[in-house]
Amino acid sequence: MAGGGDSFRALLRAANALLQQRRYHAALAVIKGFRNGAVYGAKIRAPHALVMTFLFKSGSLREKLKAIAQATYAHSRNLAYFVFTYKGLLAAQSRLQGKKIPFHSFLAACIGGWLVFGDNNPINSQIIMYLLSRILFGLSRLAVEKGYIPQPKQDPFPLVAALVWGTVLWLFEYHRETLQPSLQASMTYLYEDSEVWHDLSDFLVYNKRTDSK
Repeated sequence: MAGGGDSFRALLRAANALLQQRRYHAALAVIKGFRNGAVYGAKIRAPHALVMTFLFKSGSLREKLKAIAQATYAHSRNLAYFVFTYKGLLAAQSRLQGKKIPFHSFLAACIGGWLVFGDNNPINSQIIMYLLSRILFGLSRLAVEKGYIPQPKQDPFPLVAALVWGTVLWLFEYHRETLQPSLQASMTYLYEDSEVWHDLSDFLVYNKRTDSK
């Protein structure tokens, strides 16, 4: 028993020594990136899938739990694959050219995005839309920082908020099919289901009546 414990401690020391080797840093960073992508994807998707499934999807408890597990797995897997691909390509380019340049990041991410997120499905669509909104904000700030557009005299955020909400509600009311399904479900709950009730039960307690009254 003691021998087994000694062997484990020796193996642990060897693994820790390997992790300290600078020559293996790039390869190890790719592996840890895969790990972090998988964990982060699960942390992000699981609570979102739980809420959206129980709020808007019908079916048995077993079917709902299966849908949550599938969505969590897909998000976790894709993010792990992307980080692995991105960091691997980044390291390869840096090694080939002897240094890291900004274009390496762009090219590696483009290839990773094509390979991992190129399939047009609900999970990938949500991730791309999440990133797109942040890219637009980031590019706007960068344009001001670099002097491509003048610094606004007033905070433009109220105008942006007004335009975003005005546009999305117009699309929901008149071109609903152009919106992503989960957004349609959310807006239906907020703006259409609130128009219908029969008594206090589905006015204050429940969204919709479940009996046959």
